[in-house]
Amino acid sequence: MPHSPLLKVENLAFERDDNSVLENIDLSLNSGEIIQIEGANGSGKTTLLRLLTSALQPSAGNIFYKGSPIGECRYQYLSDMLYIGHQPAVKLTLTAEENLRWMVNSSAKTNQLSIADALAGVGLAGYSDIPCYTLSAGQHRRVALARLLISEAALWYLDEPFTAIDKQGVSFLESRLQEHLDSGGVVVLSSHQDLALNNLRKYSLNPPAGQVQ
Repeated sequence: MPHSPLLKVENLAFERDDNSVLENIDLSLNSGEIIQIEGANGSGKTTLLRLLTSALQPSAGNIFYKGSPIGECRYQYLSDMLYIGHQPAVKLTLTAEENLRWMVNSSAKTNQLSIADALAGVGLAGYSDIPCYTLSAGQHRRVALARLLISEAALWYLDEPFTAIDKQGVSFLESRLQEHLDSGGVVVLSSHQDLALNNLRKYSLNPPAGQVQ
């Protein structure tokens, strides 16, 4: 039997108010591969990621995980997924530690790394007990990205993860992405950043939509 890709998308489409937002989206990723979604603002990058996470339902097409439609393996699919959106989803009245603990507790698959060590790993040592409303936008992003050190999910969906982080943060994120790929994980991300990662392909949502480079 031929080997099924970890993630496969066939003829995915999405309409909003009878207007086509995305159409004819085809993707296929094996373990250790990454696809970088590119396109102008408003081209549908975030919409595509939300479709892949099942936060939105497609107008047409199918998403398969390990050869099965995600509707037939929904619990496994969601358990194997980590999504970090364009907004870091940090609650400002909570501390960095409290935010990350909530994020970890809501995830199905995590490792044994401590919250303190994860925050230190993204450059937030000494900031763990400070309310997030006192932190910068870049530090909010680091709180969210600390999940990448704790997650054991196979599928990572990341929407503009390089937003508001400095060169050190970019270096950390590229290194962590490569570690995830080397361990057999899959990444789908939207970004304008030039990335030097193994097994990277680019998928353009600029017209004509859905062209793999």
